[in-house]
Amino acid sequence: MITDSPIRSSARRFTGIAGRAGLADSACAIPAQNWREVAESGYIRLFHPQESGGTGAGADLMVGRMEELAQACPSTYWSATVSGLLCARLVSAYGNTSGAGAPHEELLSSLVSGQRLGAFAVAETTAGSDASTQRTTVRRAPTGGGYVISGEKSRIANAPAADVAVVLARLGDRADERWCLVFVDLTQPGVHRYELPHLGLRGMPWGGLVFTDTPVRAQDVLEVPLGELSNGMTWGWLLTSVSAIGIAEAALAASVRHAARRVSFGLPLAHMEGVQAQLAQSRAEIDAAKLLARRAAAERLAGSPARGLIAMLKVYATELGVRVAQRAVQIHGAFGVTTGHEVERLYRDAQMNVIGAFSSNRLREVIAEEIGLGAAVHEPFDWVRPAGLASDPAGLDGPAGSI
Repeated sequence: MITDSPIRSSARRFTGIAGRAGLADSACAIPAQNWREVAESGYIRLFHPQESGGTGAGADLMVGRMEELAQACPSTYWSATVSGLLCARLVSAYGNTSGAGAPHEELLSSLVSGQRLGAFAVAETTAGSDASTQRTTVRRAPTGGGYVISGEKSRIANAPAADVAVVLARLGDRADERWCLVFVDLTQPGVHRYELPHLGLRGMPWGGLVFTDTPVRAQDVLEVPLGELSNGMTWGWLLTSVSAIGIAEAALAASVRHAARRVSFGLPLAHMEGVQAQLAQSRAEIDAAKLLARRAAAERLAGSPARGLIAMLKVYATELGVRVAQRAVQIHGAFGVTTGHEVERLYRDAQMNVIGAFSSNRLREVIAEEIGLGAAVHEPFDWVRPAGLASDPAGLDGPAGSI
Protein backbone atom coordinates (compact mmCIF):
# COMPACT_ATOMS: atom_id res chain seq x y z
CA MET A 1 0.00 0.00 0.00
CA ILE A 2 1.32 3.45 -0.93
CA THR A 3 0.93 5.92 1.93
CA ASP A 4 1.00 9.70 1.89
CA SER A 5 4.31 11.51 2.37
CA PRO A 6 4.87 15.24 3.02
CA ILE A 7 5.05 15.95 -0.71
CA ARG A 8 2.21 13.66 -1.76
CA SER A 9 -1.21 15.18 -2.07
CA SER A 10 -4.63 13.63 -2.24
CA ALA A 11 -7.92 14.89 -3.58
CA ARG A 12 -9.72 14.29 -0.27
CA ARG A 13 -10.19 18.02 0.32
CA PHE A 14 -12.10 18.21 -2.98
CA THR A 15 -13.99 14.91 -2.86
CA GLY A 16 -17.21 16.49 -4.13
CA ILE A 17 -15.42 18.01 -7.10
CA ALA A 18 -13.62 14.71 -7.76
CA GLY A 19 -16.95 12.90 -7.82
CA ARG A 20 -18.20 15.27 -10.52
CA ALA A 21 -15.08 15.15 -12.73
CA GLY A 22 -16.62 12.62 -15.11
CA LEU A 23 -19.78 14.72 -15.34
CA ALA A 24 -17.76 17.84 -16.17
CA ASP A 25 -16.01 15.92 -18.96
CA SER A 26 -19.13 14.34 -20.48
CA ALA A 27 -21.24 17.52 -20.22
CA CYS A 28 -18.36 19.73 -21.43
CA ALA A 29 -19.16 22.13 -18.58
CA ILE A 30 -18.03 22.61 -15.01
CA PRO A 31 -20.92 22.03 -12.56
CA ALA A 32 -21.98 25.17 -10.70
CA GLN A 33 -21.36 23.40 -7.39
CA ASN A 34 -17.68 23.09 -8.28
CA TRP A 35 -17.33 26.87 -8.50
CA ARG A 36 -18.99 27.32 -5.12
CA GLU A 37 -16.78 24.73 -3.46
CA VAL A 38 -13.60 26.22 -4.95
CA ALA A 39 -14.53 29.71 -3.72
CA GLU A 40 -15.62 28.51 -0.28
CA SER A 41 -12.44 26.47 0.19
CA GLY A 42 -10.29 29.61 -0.02
CA TYR A 43 -8.30 28.03 -2.86
CA ILE A 44 -7.87 31.21 -4.91
CA ARG A 45 -6.86 33.27 -1.87
CA LEU A 46 -3.77 31.08 -1.46
CA PHE A 47 -2.13 32.83 -4.40
CA HIS A 48 -2.23 36.35 -2.97
CA PRO A 49 -0.88 38.32 -0.01
CA GLN A 50 -3.15 39.37 2.81
CA GLU A 51 -3.21 43.00 1.67
CA SER A 52 -4.86 41.82 -1.57
CA GLY A 53 -7.46 39.71 0.21
CA GLY A 54 -5.41 36.52 0.11
CA THR A 55 -3.88 34.31 2.77
CA GLY A 56 -0.23 34.68 1.80
CA ALA A 57 0.40 30.93 1.59
CA GLY A 58 3.92 29.60 1.22
CA ALA A 59 5.12 27.49 -1.68
CA ASP A 60 4.51 24.09 -0.06
CA LEU A 61 0.91 24.85 0.92
CA MET A 62 0.11 26.61 -2.34
CA VAL A 63 1.47 23.88 -4.62
CA GLY A 64 0.00 21.15 -2.43
CA ARG A 65 -3.51 22.56 -2.76
CA MET A 66 -3.04 23.07 -6.48
CA GLU A 67 -2.09 19.41 -6.84
CA GLU A 68 -5.15 18.36 -4.86
CA LEU A 69 -7.57 20.27 -7.07
CA ALA A 70 -5.81 19.18 -10.27
CA GLN A 71 -6.00 15.56 -9.12
CA ALA A 72 -9.70 15.92 -8.30
CA CYS A 73 -10.80 17.56 -11.57
CA PRO A 74 -8.26 18.94 -14.06
CA SER A 75 -10.92 21.00 -15.88
CA THR A 76 -12.04 22.77 -12.71
CA TYR A 77 -8.41 23.27 -11.72
CA TRP A 78 -7.51 24.89 -15.03
CA SER A 79 -10.46 27.25 -15.09
CA ALA A 80 -10.12 28.37 -11.47
CA THR A 81 -6.33 28.69 -11.54
CA VAL A 82 -6.11 30.59 -14.83
CA SER A 83 -8.50 33.14 -13.34
CA GLY A 84 -7.36 33.23 -9.72
CA LEU A 85 -3.61 32.83 -10.19
CA LEU A 86 -2.57 33.93 -13.67
CA CYS A 87 -5.08 36.70 -14.40
CA ALA A 88 -5.23 38.02 -10.85
CA ARG A 89 -1.43 38.05 -10.54
CA LEU A 90 -1.14 40.05 -13.77
CA VAL A 91 -3.74 42.53 -12.51
CA SER A 92 -1.88 42.95 -9.22
CA ALA A 93 1.51 43.24 -10.95
CA TYR A 94 0.61 45.76 -13.64
CA GLY A 95 -2.65 47.36 -12.55
CA ASN A 96 -3.21 50.07 -9.96
CA THR A 97 -4.63 48.17 -6.99
CA SER A 98 -3.12 50.00 -4.00
CA GLY A 99 -5.77 51.39 -1.69
CA ALA A 100 -9.52 51.75 -1.71
CA GLY A 101 -10.80 53.48 -4.81
CA ALA A 102 -7.78 52.52 -6.94
CA PRO A 103 -8.81 51.84 -10.56
CA HIS A 104 -8.19 48.10 -10.37
CA GLU A 105 -8.77 47.35 -6.69
CA GLU A 106 -12.30 46.11 -7.26
CA LEU A 107 -11.24 44.00 -10.26
CA LEU A 108 -8.50 42.29 -8.28
CA SER A 109 -10.80 41.74 -5.30
CA SER A 110 -13.46 40.11 -7.48
CA LEU A 111 -10.93 37.72 -9.03
CA VAL A 112 -9.38 36.79 -5.68
CA SER A 113 -12.79 36.12 -4.14
CA GLY A 114 -13.97 34.11 -7.13
CA GLN A 115 -16.85 36.47 -7.85
CA ARG A 116 -15.51 37.05 -11.36
CA LEU A 117 -13.95 34.62 -13.80
CA GLY A 118 -10.94 35.79 -15.79
CA ALA A 119 -9.39 34.75 -19.10
CA PHE A 120 -5.81 35.41 -20.24
CA ALA A 121 -6.06 36.10 -23.96
CA VAL A 122 -2.78 35.78 -25.87
CA ALA A 123 -3.02 33.22 -28.70
CA GLU A 124 -4.67 34.18 -31.99
CA THR A 125 -5.88 32.27 -35.02
CA THR A 126 -2.57 32.94 -36.79
CA ALA A 127 -0.34 33.52 -33.76
CA GLY A 128 0.97 31.37 -30.94
CA SER A 129 4.33 31.82 -29.23
CA ASP A 130 5.60 34.08 -32.05
CA ALA A 131 4.60 37.54 -30.85
CA SER A 132 5.52 39.17 -34.17
CA THR A 133 2.40 37.65 -35.75
CA GLN A 134 0.00 39.13 -33.17
CA ARG A 135 -2.60 41.40 -34.78
CA THR A 136 -4.93 42.49 -31.98
CA THR A 137 -4.59 46.26 -31.61
CA VAL A 138 -5.73 48.85 -29.11
CA ARG A 139 -5.92 52.50 -30.19
CA ARG A 140 -7.33 55.81 -29.08
CA ALA A 141 -11.08 56.09 -29.47
CA PRO A 142 -12.24 58.78 -31.94
CA THR A 143 -14.22 60.42 -29.12
CA GLY A 144 -14.52 60.16 -25.37
CA GLY A 145 -10.86 59.97 -24.35
CA GLY A 146 -10.73 56.19 -23.99
CA TYR A 147 -9.51 53.40 -26.21
CA VAL A 148 -10.98 50.71 -28.45
CA ILE A 149 -9.62 47.21 -29.02
CA SER A 150 -10.01 45.15 -32.19
CA GLY A 151 -8.87 41.65 -33.05
CA GLU A 152 -9.49 37.99 -32.34
CA LYS A 153 -8.05 35.74 -29.66
CA SER A 154 -8.46 32.01 -30.11
CA ARG A 155 -7.92 28.83 -28.09
CA ILE A 156 -8.32 30.71 -24.81
CA ALA A 157 -9.16 29.04 -21.49
CA ASN A 158 -12.37 30.45 -19.96
CA ALA A 159 -13.15 32.60 -23.02
CA PRO A 160 -16.77 31.40 -23.44
CA ALA A 161 -17.64 32.02 -19.78
CA ALA A 162 -15.29 34.72 -18.44
CA ASP A 163 -16.42 38.09 -17.08
CA VAL A 164 -13.13 39.86 -17.82
CA ALA A 165 -10.09 39.23 -20.00
CA VAL A 166 -6.47 40.25 -19.62
CA VAL A 167 -5.55 40.73 -23.27
CA LEU A 168 -2.13 41.05 -24.91
CA ALA A 169 -2.35 43.66 -27.69
CA ARG A 170 -0.27 46.03 -29.76
CA LEU A 171 -0.59 49.65 -28.78
CA GLY A 172 -1.26 51.94 -31.72
CA ASP A 173 0.36 51.29 -35.08
CA ARG A 174 1.40 47.68 -35.54
CA ALA A 175 4.80 48.79 -36.78
CA ASP A 176 5.93 50.60 -33.64
CA GLU A 177 6.24 47.39 -31.57
CA ARG A 178 4.67 48.77 -28.40
CA TRP A 179 2.84 46.20 -26.30
CA CYS A 180 0.24 46.43 -23.60
CA LEU A 181 -2.05 44.44 -21.37
CA VAL A 182 -5.69 45.46 -21.68
CA PHE A 183 -8.32 44.67 -19.06
CA VAL A 184 -11.49 44.13 -21.07
CA ASP A 185 -15.02 43.82 -19.68
CA LEU A 186 -16.44 40.89 -21.66
CA THR A 187 -20.06 41.56 -20.71
CA GLN A 188 -20.37 44.66 -22.91
CA PRO A 189 -21.41 45.07 -26.57
CA GLY A 190 -18.61 44.69 -29.09
CA VAL A 191 -17.47 41.32 -27.73
CA HIS A 192 -18.30 38.09 -29.53
CA ARG A 193 -17.44 34.71 -28.01
CA TYR A 194 -17.36 31.23 -29.43
CA GLU A 195 -16.58 27.75 -28.11
CA LEU A 196 -14.13 25.26 -29.55
CA PRO A 197 -14.38 21.48 -29.07
CA HIS A 198 -11.22 20.09 -27.50
CA LEU A 199 -9.55 16.74 -26.87
CA GLY A 200 -9.08 16.97 -23.12
CA LEU A 201 -10.03 19.26 -20.22
CA ARG A 202 -13.47 19.21 -21.80
CA GLY A 203 -15.19 20.73 -18.79
CA MET A 204 -13.01 23.84 -19.02
CA PRO A 205 -14.60 26.59 -21.14
CA TRP A 206 -12.33 27.00 -24.18
CA GLY A 207 -12.76 29.10 -27.28
CA GLY A 208 -12.32 32.54 -28.76
CA LEU A 209 -12.98 36.23 -28.26
CA VAL A 210 -13.61 38.67 -31.11
CA PHE A 211 -13.29 42.38 -30.35
CA THR A 212 -14.80 44.88 -32.75
CA ASP A 213 -13.90 48.41 -31.65
CA THR A 214 -14.74 47.33 -28.11
CA PRO A 215 -14.54 50.28 -25.68
CA VAL A 216 -11.80 50.21 -23.03
CA ARG A 217 -11.12 52.73 -20.27
CA ALA A 218 -7.82 54.59 -20.53
CA GLN A 219 -6.68 53.25 -17.13
CA ASP A 220 -7.24 49.68 -18.37
CA VAL A 221 -4.55 49.97 -21.07
CA LEU A 222 -1.16 49.28 -19.49
CA GLU A 223 1.98 49.47 -21.60
CA VAL A 224 4.33 46.60 -20.73
CA PRO A 225 7.64 45.66 -22.42
CA LEU A 226 7.23 42.25 -24.02
CA GLY A 227 10.35 40.89 -22.33
CA GLU A 228 9.06 41.89 -18.91
CA LEU A 229 5.67 40.38 -19.61
CA SER A 230 7.23 36.98 -20.24
CA ASN A 231 8.29 36.93 -16.59
CA GLY A 232 4.68 37.39 -15.50
CA MET A 233 3.59 34.57 -17.78
CA THR A 234 5.73 32.09 -15.83
CA TRP A 235 2.74 31.77 -13.47
CA GLY A 236 0.95 30.16 -16.41
CA TRP A 237 3.81 27.71 -16.92
CA LEU A 238 3.63 26.81 -13.25
CA LEU A 239 -0.13 26.20 -13.24
CA THR A 240 0.19 23.98 -16.34
CA SER A 241 2.98 21.97 -14.72
CA VAL A 242 0.99 21.35 -11.55
CA SER A 243 -2.01 20.35 -13.65
CA ALA A 244 0.15 17.64 -15.20
CA ILE A 245 1.36 16.50 -11.78
CA GLY A 246 -2.21 16.23 -10.49
CA ILE A 247 -3.28 14.24 -13.55
CA ALA A 248 -0.30 11.91 -13.13
CA GLU A 249 -1.15 11.42 -9.45
CA ALA A 250 -4.76 10.56 -10.32
CA ALA A 251 -3.66 8.14 -13.07
CA LEU A 252 -1.22 6.42 -10.72
CA ALA A 253 -3.85 6.10 -7.97
CA ALA A 254 -6.29 4.56 -10.45
CA SER A 255 -3.59 2.15 -11.65
CA VAL A 256 -2.73 1.04 -8.10
CA ARG A 257 -6.41 0.38 -7.35
CA HIS A 258 -6.88 -1.57 -10.57
CA ALA A 259 -3.69 -3.59 -10.12
CA ALA A 260 -4.77 -4.59 -6.61
CA ARG A 261 -8.26 -5.69 -7.68
CA ARG A 262 -7.80 -7.14 -11.15
CA VAL A 263 -6.94 -10.85 -11.05
CA SER A 264 -5.09 -12.43 -13.96
CA PHE A 265 -3.75 -16.01 -14.04
CA GLY A 266 -4.88 -16.47 -10.46
CA LEU A 267 -3.11 -13.43 -9.00
CA PRO A 268 -3.72 -9.69 -8.84
CA LEU A 269 -1.90 -7.64 -11.49
CA ALA A 270 0.03 -5.98 -8.67
CA HIS A 271 2.05 -9.20 -8.25
CA MET A 272 3.39 -8.99 -11.81
CA GLU A 273 6.92 -7.66 -12.11
CA GLY A 274 6.17 -5.62 -15.23
CA VAL A 275 3.23 -3.87 -13.59
CA GLN A 276 5.22 -3.20 -10.42
CA ALA A 277 8.03 -1.65 -12.46
CA GLN A 278 5.65 0.73 -14.23
CA LEU A 279 3.98 1.81 -10.98
CA ALA A 280 7.31 2.31 -9.23
CA GLN A 281 8.67 4.36 -12.12
CA SER A 282 5.59 6.57 -12.11
CA ARG A 283 5.87 7.11 -8.35
CA ALA A 284 9.52 8.16 -8.59
CA GLU A 285 8.94 10.53 -11.51
CA ILE A 286 5.90 12.18 -9.92
CA ASP A 287 7.71 12.81 -6.65
CA ALA A 288 10.66 14.32 -8.52
CA ALA A 289 8.29 16.68 -10.34
CA LYS A 290 6.65 17.67 -7.05
CA LEU A 291 9.97 18.60 -5.49
CA LEU A 292 10.89 20.68 -8.53
CA ALA A 293 7.47 22.39 -8.46
CA ARG A 294 7.92 23.41 -4.83
CA ARG A 295 11.38 24.79 -5.49
CA ALA A 296 10.15 26.74 -8.52
CA ALA A 297 7.14 28.13 -6.64
CA ALA A 298 9.32 29.17 -3.69
CA GLU A 299 11.65 31.15 -5.96
CA ARG A 300 8.72 32.73 -7.80
CA LEU A 301 7.00 33.77 -4.57
CA ALA A 302 10.31 35.26 -3.38
CA GLY A 303 10.23 37.63 -6.35
CA SER A 304 12.48 35.84 -8.83
CA PRO A 305 11.10 35.30 -12.36
CA ALA A 306 12.60 31.77 -12.15
CA ARG A 307 12.10 31.45 -15.92
CA GLY A 308 14.67 28.73 -16.48
CA LEU A 309 13.56 26.70 -13.49
CA ILE A 310 9.85 26.88 -14.30
CA ALA A 311 10.59 26.16 -17.96
CA MET A 312 12.37 22.96 -16.92
CA LEU A 313 9.46 22.07 -14.66
CA LYS A 314 6.94 22.65 -17.42
CA VAL A 315 8.80 20.46 -19.91
CA TYR A 316 9.43 17.66 -17.43
CA ALA A 317 6.07 17.63 -15.66
CA THR A 318 3.82 17.89 -18.70
CA GLU A 319 5.59 15.12 -20.59
CA LEU A 320 5.66 13.07 -17.38
CA GLY A 321 1.89 13.43 -17.14
CA VAL A 322 1.48 11.88 -20.58
CA ARG A 323 3.87 9.00 -19.75
CA VAL A 324 2.08 8.14 -16.52
CA ALA A 325 -1.32 8.30 -18.22
CA GLN A 326 -0.01 6.02 -20.99
CA ARG A 327 1.18 3.50 -18.38
CA ALA A 328 -2.23 3.69 -16.73
CA VAL A 329 -3.90 2.83 -20.05
CA GLN A 330 -1.58 -0.16 -20.47
CA ILE A 331 -2.27 -1.42 -16.96
CA HIS A 332 -6.03 -1.04 -17.41
CA GLY A 333 -6.03 -2.67 -20.84
CA ALA A 334 -9.30 -2.25 -22.73
CA PHE A 335 -10.83 -0.44 -19.78
CA GLY A 336 -8.29 2.34 -20.27
CA VAL A 337 -9.53 3.16 -23.77
CA THR A 338 -13.24 2.88 -22.98
CA THR A 339 -15.06 6.20 -23.29
CA GLY A 340 -16.16 7.42 -19.89
CA HIS A 341 -13.49 5.58 -17.92
CA GLU A 342 -11.42 7.71 -15.54
CA VAL A 343 -8.12 6.71 -17.14
CA GLU A 344 -9.37 7.44 -20.67
CA ARG A 345 -10.34 10.94 -19.50
CA LEU A 346 -7.01 11.51 -17.76
CA TYR A 347 -5.10 10.40 -20.85
CA ARG A 348 -6.91 13.03 -22.93
CA ASP A 349 -6.45 15.68 -20.24
CA ALA A 350 -2.70 15.02 -20.02
CA GLN A 351 -2.14 15.87 -23.69
CA MET A 352 -3.48 19.40 -23.23
CA ASN A 353 -0.74 20.46 -20.83
CA VAL A 354 2.13 19.73 -23.22
CA ILE A 355 1.07 22.54 -25.55
CA GLY A 356 -0.80 24.72 -23.05
CA ALA A 357 0.65 28.01 -21.76
CA PHE A 358 3.67 27.90 -24.12
CA SER A 359 4.49 24.61 -25.77
CA SER A 360 7.14 22.42 -24.20
CA ASN A 361 9.16 22.42 -27.42
CA ARG A 362 9.34 26.22 -27.34
CA LEU A 363 10.35 26.17 -23.69
CA ARG A 364 13.35 23.99 -24.50
CA GLU A 365 14.72 27.05 -26.29
CA VAL A 366 14.26 29.07 -23.10
CA ILE A 367 16.15 26.42 -21.14
CA ALA A 368 18.97 26.41 -23.70
CA GLU A 369 19.24 30.18 -23.40
CA GLU A 370 19.34 29.96 -19.59
CA ILE A 371 22.30 27.54 -19.66
CA GLY A 372 24.33 29.87 -21.85
CA LEU A 373 23.63 28.70 -25.39
CA GLY A 374 22.18 32.05 -26.45
CA ALA A 375 18.80 32.87 -27.87
CA ALA A 376 17.39 30.60 -30.53
CA VAL A 377 17.87 32.02 -34.03
CA HIS A 378 15.08 31.57 -36.52
CA GLU A 379 16.43 32.54 -39.94
CA PRO A 380 15.19 31.56 -43.40
CA PHE A 381 17.12 28.56 -44.63
CA ASP A 382 17.03 26.89 -48.02
CA TRP A 383 17.06 23.16 -47.38
CA VAL A 384 16.57 22.32 -51.06
CA ARG A 385 19.15 24.02 -53.26
CA PRO A 386 22.32 23.14 -51.27
CA ALA A 387 21.25 19.50 -51.51
CA GLY A 388 20.91 19.69 -55.29
CA LEU A 389 17.17 19.07 -55.15
CA ALA A 390 15.98 22.29 -56.77
CA SER A 391 14.92 20.35 -59.87
CA ASP A 392 13.93 16.78 -60.59
CA PRO A 393 16.95 14.47 -60.79
CA ALA A 394 17.81 13.29 -64.31
CA GLY A 395 15.93 10.18 -65.21
CA LEU A 396 13.24 10.53 -62.57
CA ASP A 397 10.58 10.47 -65.28
CA GLY A 398 12.40 7.93 -67.44
CA PRO A 399 14.63 8.47 -70.50
CA ALA A 400 14.13 11.65 -72.48
CA GLY A 401 11.40 11.23 -75.04
CA SER A 402 9.89 8.15 -73.42
CA ILE A 403 6.16 7.88 -72.90
